[in-house]
Amino acid sequence: MKNDQVVTGGPCWVELGSADPAAAAAFYRELFGWRAETDPRPEAGGYTMLLLDGAPVAALTPLYAPGQPTAWSVSFAVTDTDATAAAVTAAGGQVVTGPMDVFDAGRFAVVADPARAVFALWQPRRFGGAAVFNRPGSLGWVELLTRDVPGALQFYPRVFGWSVAAGEWYTQWGVDGADFGGMMRLDDRVPAEVPPHWRPYFAVTDVDAVVRRAAGLGAGTLLAPMDLAGGRRIAVLSDPQGAGFGVYLAGTEG
Repeated sequence: MKNDQVVTGGPCWVELGSADPAAAAAFYRELFGWRAETDPRPEAGGYTMLLLDGAPVAALTPLYAPGQPTAWSVSFAVTDTDATAAAVTAAGGQVVTGPMDVFDAGRFAVVADPARAVFALWQPRRFGGAAVFNRPGSLGWVELLTRDVPGALQFYPRVFGWSVAAGEWYTQWGVDGADFGGMMRLDDRVPAEVPPHWRPYFAVTDVDAVVRRAAGLGAGTLLAPMDLAGGRRIAVLSDPQGAGFGVYLAGTEG
């Protein structure tokens, strides 16, 4: 991610919905050094901030709906949640939840693109989103995995105005030319029951060491460490409850 702060239209926050928040908090504390801080208000529903050196980098929540999978979700910053939710619908997507206010922190909605990849919209008020990007232990890239690449190329630029750098195998998304994420096709090697989804990637200082540490903590490896162009090294993991996320070598963003 070439931006080191929240920009309108770009990713601003990630949340993990978990069937066992306490176990998830322990896993990510050992993996990334995150400290969990749960909102004590009953109306907050167990919402937990995950902090890196005191700075918010992600969140952890219980599962709020029957059938909700344990998974990471990505939020994008907008200036008007209601207007963007309407734009999602006009572009062929769907509003799943909201729009609604979250205390005085901001206004959000959960939406889905036409292929049913779910993501969130966040209109910041008191809370802007992650305070740190691209630093080891923080968000540095987001990736859409979908079976409908042409549809996504139509939908997301229409809703957010993203720039597109499309290659033969991979597409990169950007805001004003600063890339923050990408897109890959879910091919026949991926089981049909795996839905289109957004995946976060977190920066680390040593990809191989993090993969080994994650395995020792009960995680699985979905993609073994591999090198990409530009000195980038990545891996994709599945935490002990099955939530997928990526890690990449810090300093190789974009």
